[in-house]
Amino acid sequence: MASVSELYDVGWEEMRDKLRKWREDNCRNSEQIVDVGEELISDHGSKLGDDVWIIYEQVMIAALDCSRDDLALTCLQELRKQFPDSHRVKRLSGMRLEALERYDEASKYYEAILQDDPTNTAARKRKISILKAQGKTSEAVRELNEYLEQFVGDQEAWHELSELYINEHDYGKAAFCLEELMMTNPHNHLYCEQYAEVKYTQGGLENLELSRKYFAQALRLNNRNMRALFGLYMSASHIAASPKVGAKVKKDNIKYAAWAANQINRAYKMAGRGTKENKCSVKAVEEMLESMQITMS
Repeated sequence: MASVSELYDVGWEEMRDKLRKWREDNCRNSEQIVDVGEELISDHGSKLGDDVWIIYEQVMIAALDCSRDDLALTCLQELRKQFPDSHRVKRLSGMRLEALERYDEASKYYEAILQDDPTNTAARKRKISILKAQGKTSEAVRELNEYLEQFVGDQEAWHELSELYINEHDYGKAAFCLEELMMTNPHNHLYCEQYAEVKYTQGGLENLELSRKYFAQALRLNNRNMRALFGLYMSASHIAASPKVGAKVKKDNIKYAAWAANQINRAYKMAGRGTKENKCSVKAVEEMLESMQITMS
């Protein structure tokens, strides 16, 4: 089988730069990282200088994603030799044990890190990930809440907590977590969209109106967000169909739903040019929108 460098006609410098770009962009394209990284450290490790250590870490994490324990262990052994007392390397050891479902052993690594450094956020998060993997959702929620009392600005933790609450159908608390995220990052269209979805799921006229508002905000921030566009259509349609709303509110929401339906049709027609399969998808969308059409009666 041809090597990566032969297949794509690239040198080791380009392979190194590609891995760096993936790290900077926080890409989790693990299979590609394994393909490029394994060849790079195997054939050109001596040329990488100090970059080799961060590449070992990057390749190891990708190898865990790909169930390549052989490669993960090779990278880990090199890192242990170079950094025998590193908390970061101990955390990687725990992550490998997690991938092997040896959760008790992994927890011991994280406990040891926290004894030396109680503020080590990465180790605390790994402990929570173990609780999630073991299906101990209530314990994971409790640990995350305790964590956020100390590290209230951790957006990743707030988002994780919202997901746990959603899985437990506790939509009120999930909405609170997403409100915290929107306060710290009001221009993130995904947070607006997720908040709108939670309010839509909660139901009731007041929540539906909030849902429509935040689906619209998500679209203002990213007009290509199709999920938010469908959400705007659904929420406006449900408000228009409610017997509790007056004639003006109904008329306004029919207008919003019609606008969203037109945008959805337009987007699918643009994407569906050329292939029979895509044209069938456009027809299915048109039929769905027609079946849900709200009238003025």
